[in-house]
Amino acid sequence: MTEPTGLAGLPGLDPAWSRQVTVTDAGGVPHTWHLLDNGAEPTHGTLLCVHGNPTWSYLWRRLLAGAPEGWRVIAPDHLGMGWSERLEDKRTVAQRVQDLGDLTAALGVTGPVITVGHDWGGAISLGWALAHPEQLRGVVLTNTAVAQPDGDRGPALIRMAHVPALREFSCVRTPLFVRATSALSRPALPHDVRDALAAPYATALRRRAVGDFVADIPFAGAHPSREAVEAIAEGVRSLDVPALLLWGPRDPVFGEKYLADLRERLPQAQLHRYEGASHLVTEDAPQYVEAITAWLGDLAAPPARPDSEPASTGRHLWSALEERCDDPAPAVVEVGGATVSWRDLDERVRDLAAGLAAVGVRPGHRVALLVEPSADLTAAVYAVWRAGAVIVVADKGLGFTGMRRALRGADVDHVIGAGPGLAAARAMRLPGSRIAARRASRVLGAIHDLASLTALGRSVPLPAEPEGDQECAVVFTSGATGPAKGVVYRHRQVSAQMELIRTTYAVKPDDRLVAAFAPFALLGPALGIGSAVPDIDVTAPGTLTAAALGDAAAAIDATIVFASPAALRNVVATAADLDATQRHALGRVRLVMSAGAPVPVSLLEALQDVLPTAEAHTPYGMTEALPVTDVSLEQIRAAGTGAGVCVGMPLPGVSVALSPLAPDGSSDGLLSSEAGVTGEICVSAAHVKDRYDALWATERESSRDPGWHRTGDVGHLDLDGRLWVEGRLVHVITAPTGVITPVPVEQRIEGLDTVRSAAVVGVGPVGTQAVVVVVVPEADAPRTLRSADASLRNAVRARAGVEVSAVLVTRALPVDIRHASKIDRREVARRAERVLAGSRHLPRR
Repeated sequence: MTEPTGLAGLPGLDPAWSRQVTVTDAGGVPHTWHLLDNGAEPTHGTLLCVHGNPTWSYLWRRLLAGAPEGWRVIAPDHLGMGWSERLEDKRTVAQRVQDLGDLTAALGVTGPVITVGHDWGGAISLGWALAHPEQLRGVVLTNTAVAQPDGDRGPALIRMAHVPALREFSCVRTPLFVRATSALSRPALPHDVRDALAAPYATALRRRAVGDFVADIPFAGAHPSREAVEAIAEGVRSLDVPALLLWGPRDPVFGEKYLADLRERLPQAQLHRYEGASHLVTEDAPQYVEAITAWLGDLAAPPARPDSEPASTGRHLWSALEERCDDPAPAVVEVGGATVSWRDLDERVRDLAAGLAAVGVRPGHRVALLVEPSADLTAAVYAVWRAGAVIVVADKGLGFTGMRRALRGADVDHVIGAGPGLAAARAMRLPGSRIAARRASRVLGAIHDLASLTALGRSVPLPAEPEGDQECAVVFTSGATGPAKGVVYRHRQVSAQMELIRTTYAVKPDDRLVAAFAPFALLGPALGIGSAVPDIDVTAPGTLTAAALGDAAAAIDATIVFASPAALRNVVATAADLDATQRHALGRVRLVMSAGAPVPVSLLEALQDVLPTAEAHTPYGMTEALPVTDVSLEQIRAAGTGAGVCVGMPLPGVSVALSPLAPDGSSDGLLSSEAGVTGEICVSAAHVKDRYDALWATERESSRDPGWHRTGDVGHLDLDGRLWVEGRLVHVITAPTGVITPVPVEQRIEGLDTVRSAAVVGVGPVGTQAVVVVVVPEADAPRTLRSADASLRNAVRARAGVEVSAVLVTRALPVDIRHASKIDRREVARRAERVLAGSRHLPRR
C-alpha cells in the first residue's frame, strides 16, 4: 500500500481531510481504503461522493470545502484507484457496490445519505442507493450513464479503449487515458490541477485498475457485469427520492442520449446544464457546489410557492382563428409571396394539428421549428399548439453554434424544417423525427411534410384541446450576456401576454401588424390581427430599409409596426429612398413599437418623418416577461432627464420591485418599491415565464422570491412610479467609492457633441474596479482599441460624474446579434483590459 504523499501541495485540497481505513470485504479479505472526509458532524446528513475512472476523490475537493453546515462529506478512492490499496484481481461493478457498502458501514454512516456520483461512480453510487433505501435521502449525478440507450453501441472513445490491446497500451502501460480525461476541458484545466488528477497513477502498476474499470464495461450481452448493471439501470426507476442532475453538455463520452436516458428513468430529477462544461463538470463548473448547497437547502425547507396561480383568460391561443374562420381577409402575408386568409389559416391549422397527432406528435412533445418566417411557419406554430405539443424556437440570430447548443439542450422530439433547416438539424445531430415544410425528403430524413399531414388531418379527428397549464413554448433569449437560455411558457402565460398587449395598445381586429422581429410576427393570429414580415435578414436587423418596411406595410395595409432600435435606425437612414406608395402605406400606421434595447429620443423623433401619424412606444421587457412597462415619446419628454433610461409605468397587473445593490454588486436585499432605491429589477405578473429550461440553478436564483422573476437588469423607481433602467447587474461596476451603474454615466458622456456612443465598464477585482470609458467618436476612429487624445479624455472625465481611470476609442462597440442594439459590456471590458495591460486587440467588426 502506497501512502498518499504530497497532498499538501495539491491545489484546493486540505491534507487534513485525508485518512485511511482498513475494511474487510465480503470475502473476508481486509483492504486499506483512502478517502477524503471533511469530518463534519452529520446533523443533516452525509454526502457520499463516488468518483469514476480514471479520477479519484480529489474530484470532490470543492464540495468538501464548501459543503453547508451539518453535512459530512465522504469521498473514497475505489479499491485499486487513487491512493487506496492496489489489488491483485479485477473488481466487478457488483463487487464495487458491495465494497462501498462495507466501507460506509465501517465508517458508521447511518443516513440520511445523499449519493453524489460521476462517470462510473454514478452507477456504483446508484447501486449503493438501491441497496440502502432506509438511509437514502436523495441522489446527485454528474455526467454518467447506467444503460446504453436503444440503438447505441456506447461512447466511441470508450469502445476504442475497450479493445484489449488498446486498453493495455492506453490505460495501463502509458498514462494516455488518465491524461486524456483531464484534457477534455475547454478552456484547458490548469497544469497543476491536471497533475493532481494524475498524481496517484504514476506507474503502470498503479494504473492497473484504470484498465480493469474499462474492461468491466458490459458492452457485450454475456459480459460478467451485464446483469448487475442492468439491475441497477432498472432499479433506478424505483428510486422515489429527490434527484439532481448536473451536466456538462460538451462531454464526448456521455452525450445527450445518456442524459435523456437518465431523465426518463428519474422523471423527478431537477436538471442544470452548465454550457461549455465537458466530462469533468466538477472542474469546468465549480459553481456546482452552490447548486448542491441550494438543492440541499430546498430538501430541508422547500421553497415557498405563490399563494395562487394566475387565473386563465378563458381564451386559447388559436381562439381568434375560430372566431374569424369565415373571414376572407388576409391573416398572413408573405411580402412578394403568398397571402393566406383567416378562413384558410383556420382550416389549415385544424387539419395540420390532426395530421401531426396522427403521426405521433403527442401532448408535451417538443417540436423544433427550423422554417423561415412564412405562412408555413405560422400554420405550423398554431397546429403544434392545437395538438398540445410545445414549439421550440431558437432564431438564426444565435448563429449555428448557438442554435445547436440551444436545440440539443431542449431535448426535442420532432423537427419541422424547410430544406436548409433539415440540413442544419442533421448537422446539429438533433434527435427526433423530421417533418419537411414543403416536400418530404428522405435524404434529409423527412418522411412527412406539412402538405401531406394537412391532407391526412382531414380524415382523422382533432386531438383534445390542451389545458391552460400545459407547456406550449420554449423560446431562447438573445444570448447577449452569456449562452442563450431556454424559457418555458405555458398556454395560460402566453394567453395572458396576448391579453395584456391587446388591452395596452387597444388592438382591434381591423389592425394589421408588420413585425421586423420574426418571433413577434407569429403572435399576430393570437392577437387576432393580420401580420407580415418585411424582407430582412433576421441575423442582421440593421439591414431593414425604409423601402422594405414600406413594401410590407403596403402588402398588409399595416396599422402597427414592431422593430428593434437598430432596424429603425436604418429605416430613418434610408427614408430618402421611399417612393410615394411606400410613404402612403407608412403614413397609415398608427402605432410603432421598439424594444430589445434602449431607444434614443432622437431616433423616435426622427421616425416621425417616416411614420408621421404613428404614436411611438417603447415597451420594456425581456424574453422572460414582455411587456413589463410602456412609455410613449410624449411621456419620455415629460419625464425629462434622469439616471438611466425611462421605460415608463408598470402595466396593469404587473408589479415591479427592486432588490437593492450590495457593495459587491450583488442584489440580495429584500424587495422594495421605494422611490430612489437602485437595485435589481424584479417583476411579478401573470405572463411571466414558467421557468428556465434545464437550468435548475439559474431558475432557482431568478425566482428565489416566490412569485417574482429577477430580471438581471438594474434600475430604480422615481417618485411618480416610473421605472428607470440603469444597465445589467453583471455590468455593475464595483469601484472603491461604491457601486456604479453604467447607463447614467454613458448618457452623460454621450451628451458630448464629439461622442456618438459610449460604454462604461469596470476593470480589475471586485471592490477595487477602475472605471474605463470606451468611446465611439463622431469623427472616424481606428479599428484597434486605443487611448483617446487628450482633449477627448478631458471632456469625458469632466462629463462622466465619476472618477474615470482611462478613456479609449474604437470604431464600433460589440453588440448582440438578435437586436444589434445591446452593448456587450463584458466583451468591451475584456478588450479594454487587454489594451490597458499593454496588448493591442483588434475588435471584431
